[in-house]
Amino acid sequence: MSPESVMSAWHHVVTSRDPAALRAILADDVVFHSPVVHTPQRGKAITFQYLMGAMHVLNNAGFRYERQIVGASDALLEFVTEIDGIQINGIDLIRWNEAGQIVDFKVMVRPLKAVNLLHQKMGAMLEALKAQQGQQQ
Repeated sequence: MSPESVMSAWHHVVTSRDPAALRAILADDVVFHSPVVHTPQRGKAITFQYLMGAMHVLNNAGFRYERQIVGASDALLEFVTEIDGIQINGIDLIRWNEAGQIVDFKVMVRPLKAVNLLHQKMGAMLEALKAQQGQQQ
């Protein structure tokens, strides 16, 4: 799959927040690197939870990608947003396989105030998503 196709699929996920589209572009063995969790998170289910949570926490009206650097099988996307009056600047570092599925996703965030805020808000969002899944079962 071409880098343009992968980036198009990713931007569709970000703008639509479509869970099915996100699941479709994640490889089963994807690894997620959180800016606040030391250990890489392995697997589609946990990566899906983190990315859906991040889309609800970070992806507000002020969220935008400012820069995108794309290679043959990886991309660096710089984003900015604001939450609770704190300016957040970050990077999504994405690598995909030949099928166009994401195999590695790393998020880096600055400044420290933003990291601390995201830690708090993502923790609450992940708990809410777990509770919602528990009710659906």
